[in-house]
Amino acid sequence: MEMKKLLAVFAALAMAAAVTGCEKNEETSTTQPSQTTETTEAPTEEATEAPTEEVTEEELIPPSPAECDDPNAITFDDGDFSFAQPKLDDVDSAQGILSVEEVQGNKMLRFSDAGTNFADGTVQKVMFDAAKLLTPENLAKVRSIELDVYADATADKFKNDNGENVMAPGWIGGGGGANVAGDEWYEFAEWDGGEYNFEMSGAVHVEMKFLLALGGKCWDETMEEATFQIMRWGAQNEGNLYVDNIVFKDEDGNSLPIDKATPSEEPSEEMPMAGAMAR
Repeated sequence: MEMKKLLAVFAALAMAAAVTGCEKNEETSTTQPSQTTETTEAPTEEATEAPTEEVTEEELIPPSPAECDDPNAITFDDGDFSFAQPKLDDVDSAQGILSVEEVQGNKMLRFSDAGTNFADGTVQKVMFDAAKLLTPENLAKVRSIELDVYADATADKFKNDNGENVMAPGWIGGGGGANVAGDEWYEFAEWDGGEYNFEMSGAVHVEMKFLLALGGKCWDETMEEATFQIMRWGAQNEGNLYVDNIVFKDEDGNSLPIDKATPSEEPSEEMPMAGAMAR
């Protein structure tokens, strides 16, 4: 009897070992596909990542002209600039002519430089007569003038940060002034800004304020001529100056309505300037 019991024990142990072996084989067979999956997924990940490393840089788009929805803005869309003229008679004045030109579908006033502004170190100047644009009553209410200024490049004399000569205007800045009551000259604060990467810059928004208006340093109802001047200096390349979206505002920041008569004659395309136009 004892012998039969021993044989039964050995038989039970053998069956247990067989079952354990099967379980291990099953585990091996179930884990193997996951290893195969990992090895097959790796190339897929590489295939999706590869294009991102070879993405080419998108082409840069030149900035669009600034939009202005103020109903009282002078946008030059009508082609009239009879209230503006280039200031050419100062010792440091750049020489050029005025015209209305279209840029990306937007009309603006252009001071076409004679082509030596950068070489001569001269200042591009444009004068406007607000008395031709506002009623005497509103002329006396003006406390600030806002406008957009642009510049383009007509040569490749500007050097970028890499020391390369490129056709871009570089830094754009300047100042302004106006004659005020008593025929005195009032100097506005300087302005600066601009684009460097394109032949035509983006808009530089300029705001000129009569900060001493309470002391009489502003326009009044008796003035038959109320001129203000925009000046661009420090040019880093040959190019032209553009002006657009002129708005006159009162002390509360409200725009003043424009009241100009339609000119009886088209502005002359010829304006006095020193030397022949380079372009």
